Amino acid sequence: MSRLFLCEKPSQARDIARVLGATQRMDGALKGDGLIITWCIGHLLEMAPPHAYDPALKKWSFEGLPILPQQWHMEVTKNGRKQFNAVKRCLLKATEVVIATDADREGETIAREVLAVCNWRGPVSRLWLSALDEASIHKALGNILPGNKTEPLYWAGLARSRADWLVGMNLTRAYTLAARSQGGDNLLSVGRVQTPTLKLIVDRDMKIKAFKPIPYFDLIGRFSTGNQTLVAQWVPHSTSVDQEGRCIDRQVAASMAQQLIGHRGRIDQAETQRKKESAPLPFSLSALQQEASRRWGMGAQQVLETAQALYETHKATSYPRTDCDYLPVSQHEEAPTVLEALAQSDNRLAALVGKANLTLRSRCWNDAKITAHHAIVPTFATVDISKLTETEFQLYDMIRRRYLAQFFPRYEYDQTTIKVAIEEECFKASGRTPRVEGWREVLGRENGKESSNQPLPPVKTGQAVTLEQANIEDKETKPPARFSEGTLIQAMKSIGKMITEPKLKAVLKETAGLGTEATRAGIIQTLLKRGFVAKQKKQLISTEVGQALIDAVPEAVKNPATTAIWEQQLDIIAQGEAQLDDFLLQQTKHVRQLVEAVAGSEGIQNVSLANTTGERHTCPECGKPMHRRKAKSSKSWFWGCSGYPDCKSTLPDNKGRPGKRLKNQAAQTSRSSQTKAAAAVGSKCPECETGTLLQRALRTGPNAGKPFIGCTNFPQCKFFSWLNNSKQNAS
Repeated sequence: MSRLFLCEKPSQARDIARVLGATQRMDGALKGDGLIITWCIGHLLEMAPPHAYDPALKKWSFEGLPILPQQWHMEVTKNGRKQFNAVKRCLLKATEVVIATDADREGETIAREVLAVCNWRGPVSRLWLSALDEASIHKALGNILPGNKTEPLYWAGLARSRADWLVGMNLTRAYTLAARSQGGDNLLSVGRVQTPTLKLIVDRDMKIKAFKPIPYFDLIGRFSTGNQTLVAQWVPHSTSVDQEGRCIDRQVAASMAQQLIGHRGRIDQAETQRKKESAPLPFSLSALQQEASRRWGMGAQQVLETAQALYETHKATSYPRTDCDYLPVSQHEEAPTVLEALAQSDNRLAALVGKANLTLRSRCWNDAKITAHHAIVPTFATVDISKLTETEFQLYDMIRRRYLAQFFPRYEYDQTTIKVAIEEECFKASGRTPRVEGWREVLGRENGKESSNQPLPPVKTGQAVTLEQANIEDKETKPPARFSEGTLIQAMKSIGKMITEPKLKAVLKETAGLGTEATRAGIIQTLLKRGFVAKQKKQLISTEVGQALIDAVPEAVKNPATTAIWEQQLDIIAQGEAQLDDFLLQQTKHVRQLVEAVAGSEGIQNVSLANTTGERHTCPECGKPMHRRKAKSSKSWFWGCSGYPDCKSTLPDNKGRPGKRLKNQAAQTSRSSQTKAAAAVGSKCPECETGTLLQRALRTGPNAGKPFIGCTNFPQCKFFSWLNNSKQNAS
């Protein structure tokens, strides 16, 4: 019998097996002396679909909602069957299981859901790994945790997946069915995190759309101080200012310039203060995604996958799916080894490593700030940077430099403020002068936020100056910036800052967020895939159908504060301070109420989700709604009547809207309609003029058994018309 290590991925298993000396290959596992190392492939199991509980639920209908499983089922994923069976065989040989998946809620869930389905009843312990280099694995093996210490993470993961299933399955069906009642054919996916995230983008776009620029005017004065010139800006104090203190009346600014030019003033204040800036903290995943988005326009998913490759494949960095940007104090003593590895990996960094002061302890070393994982940092491994892709090197360089910056002194600069008093008016100038480069020698000025670097002349309080020139700069207010993937992740993470209700703000305490470090990138990808959001260069822009969906769903579904509170409840479960069943009971009641509200209404009111534009288009033949479809043969788009097959009217697609019908097509349709309207059982076929029209019934398809009129010369003549009941009775 053996001790079984259950890993999350094959690469993770190989790294641990190498350290443990498990080199013998098995089917889906590696074996050593009294050891078996096997692995999952991410999630080997998934939540069972609705029809697994009841075959009748395969058909979407309001009668089948809400779907509220009493006993939850898991199914092996399509691609995971072979490896699941391998893990199951390994468990039969094991006397103890050591969970060695990623050290977070999702990793815990991946392992324990397999143990639950396989009915494992033996002892469980936990290998808590934050990096996959050999030294980190040795360290973790020397500190294996008891299984009950991390088990609450599994209950939180289970609560998350079941709650997501309840909300997603029920509300996606409800809103899709409601839209179909208007002739729509889009899949309107609704998610516990996905929909509030979409609302963030839609709300921002609506603010931009409604934004009206307001002009304002800066009066810039050039003062003679003797041998030099001081450039300063007028500080208006009249009634012609906005809430930001900007002058909004050009005539006032022009009058002030005319009044003051040539007049003498004095230096009312000349103050210089030495300011110090600490090095920016090492990266959490979201911070890395934000910086990579800002600098290179990288997508959040791309950053996650690249950081995962640096962790798994190259062993260059620590675990990436972390929400923490601090480091444990105990790791400070490992810094010489890490910095030596950095210098050996890249000679270009050797000079900076040589300047590092290893006695410094920046603010990043703080045990009180550590969560499940510490910040993303370089490992002890020597990295062959020639094997890194361009994107991998860009992220690796960012990560290593942030770590190296912790061993450089603070950046210091002189902040100077000068105020000029002239005819009871005030002009102000400010500027910074760098004094100690500090950590900026490592990071450059990418993190700098200087408001002004203009050189300010040396002046003294009380010194006389003359206003020689004054210019008015015409400006206007700007709308809020559209979201990029980086800024959206920041908004998702810090959703508490956007909440205005005092009670909610007190609950959130700006700590909860939408989604997790591991899931936010996937949420953005889903919005793009569903067509609710489009990406233009670096910007995320909501589509009309995405905007229509947000208009349709109730506040409880789309309010980011609600979802953030749910995420906080999951954190409480993960800490062992709340129960899974209580959380799911709350979600069940919530979903039932939401489904009843949708089913009880007449579809989706005042908004059409029937097509990709969010507009409503009617059939030129019968007046019923038309919707956009894709032809099975050519895969091209066209518009068809929702009254099909009674009405077979179609229109070409023109950039997401119905195009114009060709004249000959319109005439042909008109003739066909007139011909079919005149057709009657027993009469001569109006199409071939030799056959006789007979009443028949469809044999197959959704209209099987439905009567129609056809020609006796079929199949040579394919005349077809639905049977009119009144005509049938008359004949």
